[in-house]
Amino acid sequence: MNTPTITAVCRVFQLQPDEGRVGATAIDKRPVEGAVRVTVHGLMGDTCLDHEHHGGADQALYLYAEEAAAEWEAELASSLAPGQFGENLRTRGIAVDDAVMGSVWKLGDTVRIEFTKPRIPCQTFARWMQQPQWVKRFTSRGLAGAYARVLTPGLLTQGDAILVESVPAHGVTIRDFFTDPRESTARLAALAPPSLLAEA
Repeated sequence: MNTPTITAVCRVFQLQPDEGRVGATAIDKRPVEGAVRVTVHGLMGDTCLDHEHHGGADQALYLYAEEAAAEWEAELASSLAPGQFGENLRTRGIAVDDAVMGSVWKLGDTVRIEFTKPRIPCQTFARWMQQPQWVKRFTSRGLAGAYARVLTPGLLTQGDAILVESVPAHGVTIRDFFTDPRESTARLAALAPPSLLAEA
């Protein structure tokens, strides 16, 4: 069995104009070569413009699986390069959407992350993708990708291995919370620590 890996580390390439209230967006992420430092705020050299809805410690990194991107490529009949969804990390060999909320993964030699929530599609994302009814389509598929906080900073590079360190017993996955937040919140309230419920 192949080891799960990071296939691309992506950060903002250039700011793009956007019709939203901020007037610009940093969604244009593209792969970078070599090692990139990761802090509790995310990738060094990355940025966020809409601080009301994006960024912060609980959304320091956004991960998206190569396998999920492949499903979208088939539907859209178009290539989706790493970073196209605004993700910081594209993965292979592990289902990001099936990660249990609160799971801890080790990335590379030192970086450790904890999953906090699914990505909620917004109109900026829809404008960037230029696909009809994109928010509705993205939501219905249930392949949201996941945000994570950085527990242990370090360096990341393309090809780094992914190791699952711990998985909470409550069993509520990123996909569960994205597709049925009400039921997932009830399950978390019954089974998860209060801190995780507050994050969700």
